Amino acid sequence: MPSTVVMNGDRPVNDEKRRSWIEEAEGDLVVGEIEQAAHVQVEAHRHSRGQLLHARSGVALVKTVFGHWMVPTGQAIWIPPGIVHAVDMVTDVRMQSVYVLPEAISDLPDRPRVVGVTPLMHSLLEEVAPLPHVAQPTGRNGLIYKLILHEIPRLPELPLGLPFPADARLARMCRAFLDAPASRVTIDDWARDAGMSRRTFTRRFKQEAGVSLSLWRQQASLFAALPRLVSGEPVTGVAYDLGYDSVAAFTTMFKRMLGSSPRNYLKLPEREGGA
Repeated sequence: MPSTVVMNGDRPVNDEKRRSWIEEAEGDLVVGEIEQAAHVQVEAHRHSRGQLLHARSGVALVKTVFGHWMVPTGQAIWIPPGIVHAVDMVTDVRMQSVYVLPEAISDLPDRPRVVGVTPLMHSLLEEVAPLPHVAQPTGRNGLIYKLILHEIPRLPELPLGLPFPADARLARMCRAFLDAPASRVTIDDWARDAGMSRRTFTRRFKQEAGVSLSLWRQQASLFAALPRLVSGEPVTGVAYDLGYDSVAAFTTMFKRMLGSSPRNYLKLPEREGGA
């Protein structure tokens, strides 16, 4: 898939021109689309506007110093203004972005978060995608823009963020786990490797990462599983590779985190041993 960027239905532009145009454009909202091939990496950058990045198809990984966020098909990530972030394309990706002036509306989230795209927001994004950019749209188009603004703070947060501890030693352990996730690694194993008692490690990790190690590992397992499932790998192989004793145990974790089974969440076809 070639790299293609389109701003509000206009002709394709390159990445550098797109960012410049976003910064200089007038109006509360700027909308654009981008298509990128798998494994393409967008270098670290930031915007003066907040960004709602919607994965219309494919899976993207957004990286910041605060952690990583996985954005699967149909979901979005909110990136507050000024946050330096890079984007890795896990698969071929088609993304739509809404860039929002910070003063456009109150109660915009103040930290990165993956959010569910509600049916209403999905319809609004479909409507606004082909529209040419207008600084102050009126009539029906103006109402669509205003409703998008009001809906962004209401989008439900999803557990697809993976915060990193500030402590360099703990952060290294987290990155090592991401490279080779395994459900059988215990808190005692982590505490021993960190040179801490179980109680001290548990307290320190939650202080540093904002979540318990148990929840962090479940989220890390999702990070490892989602790209493989999206690419078509059977649930059975993914579950066993991640160290789960059964597909049922993996599916239970997946449903607890995302509210549905892997097949229903990603609309996977029936496969022997799937879940």
